[in-house]
Amino acid sequence: MQAVAIRTFGDPTGLEVVDLPDPNPERGQALIVTEAIGVGGVDSVIRRGTLAEYGFREGHILGGEVAGTVAAVGAEVDTSWVGRRVWGFAGLGGGYAEQAVVPAESLVPLPANMSAVDAVTVGSSSVVAHFGLRHARFVPGESVLVRGAAGGIGIMAVQLAARGGAGAVAVTTSSPERGSRLRALGATRVLDRSGDAGEASDDYDVIIDVVSGVDLPSFFDRLRPNGRMVAVGVVGGNPPADFGTRMFAAFQRSLSFATFSANTVTDSDRRAVTAESLAATSRGELEAVVHEVLPLEQAALAHRKMDAGEVFGRLVLTPSGQASK
Repeated sequence: MQAVAIRTFGDPTGLEVVDLPDPNPERGQALIVTEAIGVGGVDSVIRRGTLAEYGFREGHILGGEVAGTVAAVGAEVDTSWVGRRVWGFAGLGGGYAEQAVVPAESLVPLPANMSAVDAVTVGSSSVVAHFGLRHARFVPGESVLVRGAAGGIGIMAVQLAARGGAGAVAVTTSSPERGSRLRALGATRVLDRSGDAGEASDDYDVIIDVVSGVDLPSFFDRLRPNGRMVAVGVVGGNPPADFGTRMFAAFQRSLSFATFSANTVTDSDRRAVTAESLAATSRGELEAVVHEVLPLEQAALAHRKMDAGEVFGRLVLTPSGQASK
């Protein structure tokens, strides 16, 4: 089968198309013939080598979520899955391939009217956004700022906050055009990347931060008393080592900071949220925002687009012959 591997860590030129033996599912696993493969921010972080200390090595196959048809299952897996169209979670790798092995516990059937492309656009992003908001103890009526709102997770956080009854949903983004598109998805206030609206700034009860990076500490100034910031991504790199100093300088405002990783979500909770998000999308209650669909062999181009900040929504890869599904 064809797959895309990391030949060398660094820029997207280090990605290469490789031919690998067809995989076989082991106990508790399912084999999916992929129709669509989600390209996520964590893929670019892994590709750069930022997470090398977690054991990623050259030759790693990127890709955390796929959609397609179950071709085979391993021992102790219900054989009725075979032949069904599903969404599956590969974790931190294995998805950039014509066939992907995933834990059978991650499988979610696709609604009859849902494309594989829409499924990988909504799937993992909805899980991170949903549980990120829960981790922040968000309740209806509170104001939310989504920092880095133009990507898949940010767009889903905007929609879920609005759908969840937020009193206001602010976003940071890079252009007025993107701001207009985010308003159509539920944003009520558009800020530039620094968090500036060109006027007196509001404060927020909750900040969902997809970016992190060197500017993260300045956003503590945007929190109301008892405000909570949750970092759900590091697409801008890690924050400065002393980032907590800014929060402690506002000690009397009782601010909170936390990280959130979907790795802490149980399989059953991930399945339940993914299934509900796919169903809500199929009903038209959530929007799957697809930036572009590219052939699997153009994964390096997809990563260049992400690195250049060109992407609004989700980039999706499709193996040969699958682009229309």
